[in-house]
Amino acid sequence: MASTGVNVLRWGALAFGVFYGFSHQSAINSRDRSAHAQHEYERKEKLIQQARDEWQRKTQPQSGSGVISNPEDPNFDLEKYLQTVKA
Repeated sequence: MASTGVNVLRWGALAFGVFYGFSHQSAINSRDRSAHAQHEYERKEKLIQQARDEWQRKTQPQSGSGVISNPEDPNFDLEKYLQTVKA
């Protein structure tokens, strides 16, 4: 009778292992899909930002003094801009 109990434990362990492997693989695939979607979103966001910057650069009126009038530009200098507006 001991061999019947051992066989039940073996089959139970096998079933548990198959179930665990399936659920673990499912979790890994879900995590990978989520990471891929996040990466793709960041790539598209970067492309959109580049397009906005390029459009802004093309449509920005050129001032004769060379002072940047766009406050969102990283090279924007408020003091120089106010001096040109005041003059």
